[in-house]
Amino acid sequence: MKSTVENLESTKVKLTVEVPYEELKKDMDAAYKEIANQVNIPGFRRGKVPPRIIDQRFSREAVIQQVINEALPRLYTQAVTENELRPLGQPEVEVTGIPNTTGEYGGTLEFTAEVPVVPPFEIPAAEDLEIEVDPLTVTEDDVEEELKELQTRFATLKPIKRKAKKGDFATIDMVARIGDEEVDSVSDVSYEIGSKSMLDGMDKALTGMKADEETTFTTTLAGGEHAGEEAEVTIAVKAMKMRELPEADDDFAQMVSEFDTIEELREDLEKQAEQRKKADQALQARTRLLEALVEGANVEIPKSAIEEELKHRLGEDASKNEKTKARKEISRQITEQLIMDQLVAERKVDVSQQEFFDFVMQTAQAYGMEPAQMFQDENQIQQMVGELARTKSVVSLLADVTVKDTEGNEVDLSEFTRDPAAEAESDEVTEESEAEEDSATSAE
Repeated sequence: MKSTVENLESTKVKLTVEVPYEELKKDMDAAYKEIANQVNIPGFRRGKVPPRIIDQRFSREAVIQQVINEALPRLYTQAVTENELRPLGQPEVEVTGIPNTTGEYGGTLEFTAEVPVVPPFEIPAAEDLEIEVDPLTVTEDDVEEELKELQTRFATLKPIKRKAKKGDFATIDMVARIGDEEVDSVSDVSYEIGSKSMLDGMDKALTGMKADEETTFTTTLAGGEHAGEEAEVTIAVKAMKMRELPEADDDFAQMVSEFDTIEELREDLEKQAEQRKKADQALQARTRLLEALVEGANVEIPKSAIEEELKHRLGEDASKNEKTKARKEISRQITEQLIMDQLVAERKVDVSQQEFFDFVMQTAQAYGMEPAQMFQDENQIQQMVGELARTKSVVSLLADVTVKDTEGNEVDLSEFTRDPAAEAESDEVTEESEAEEDSATSAE
């Protein structure tokens, strides 16, 4: 196969491909065999019809057309790979020549493909990058927040007679109607006011209510066969309770931890808050590293790719401001993915089986799915492996980049940037080396 590339624009090329008949012979043989197994021709057993008879009955051009339809995607992908192109959108393909339709078998398949592409770009070197993050400071408020979160986990619910407010819990029966038809209902559901976890307008409707009261409001249904439709929802409050936090004292410390006093528990919570802040610092560093890469790489995205994605995200009635904002976000997301894909290739990032398994378990838990479900779709598996590799590529680069806080102090993120798979491999090599040394010593 021979292919050439012509630059039409900075983000669009014309790919011309020529494939001699000899390279299509296997595809032609397969097409003839498939047709022979499908037709009944007097004098020939099914599957044993010679190609010349098929040519006479159906025309060789029809066979060639079948071959082109089946082989063209593969040939296009091969040409793209050989020319190291980065397509970003569907090609406009035109077949300009086909093998001989009569006479001797031979000739050439010729086609062109005009395709939007991303021009080559360079990622800034690690030594040229310096990332700035917020300083790590743990305040008394941070410790109190950690303590309150712990108290909340051990809180009890106490009935109230006052009007309900944000943070209170309502036990409710709820019925949704569209016109005179009841379309949904639930009973004895506990709902935290202000959580925004059910229906729009529900928090407002429940605020100020008491037990044994009833209210009705109008909302748009979010799920089910009536999703997107407007419904009238009636809520009957069966009970109203408030969250009562346990007293933060020594007894509480002994109940929820291995510590004997609240002071010891607070010291531990301070360490937890510090670790959380370090994790936030690492996440901030990763975000700002990506921002620096996007700015420094100067990746040019085909406008057609952005507009195609825009159609999927926004409806035709979207405002000009919404479209402008969406275009900017789409461009940033595509740029980030392209940069990460190039980082994966440049840094030769691999994803181990254990890393993939851990990632699947975490993802399944986050979405409330069974892990086995995520192994059923091969495309989904490839997407997850790709996403994990991209994440690792950025972390790998972050390990080589200078990170400082806004006060000029260098920040050590090694606990977040180390590669467990590489460390495990290094440990295996060390153990093997030590085993060989022990063996040699024993032999002596």
